[in-house]
Amino acid sequence: MSYEYDEKGKIFTDHVSKIAIYATIQTTTHQMRGRIHVRRDQRIIDELDLDENFLAITDVSVLGTEGQVLFHTPFLALRRTHIVWVVPEQNSGEERES
Repeated sequence: MSYEYDEKGKIFTDHVSKIAIYATIQTTTHQMRGRIHVRRDQRIIDELDLDENFLAITDVSVLGTEGQVLFHTPFLALRRTHIVWVVPEQNSGEERES
């Protein structure tokens, strides 16, 4: 990892610090629960508005129509155009720095 400093001592690095926010995501066909990783100075909506095809989600449970867990995976790349809505679970205490 490389570090650079400006004349005021500000540190620049290639590492992007993010916070994992536990959320429920509704797609066109399924509901899922997992962690969306958001830059420290941004909101979930800012992450969703990025001009990228996929949203990375970790520790994901994909749910069936009755709420049962169909499968669980440590990582899922979700095509952003399939997202209908996202609800962060702010009070879950699940926020972690990554």
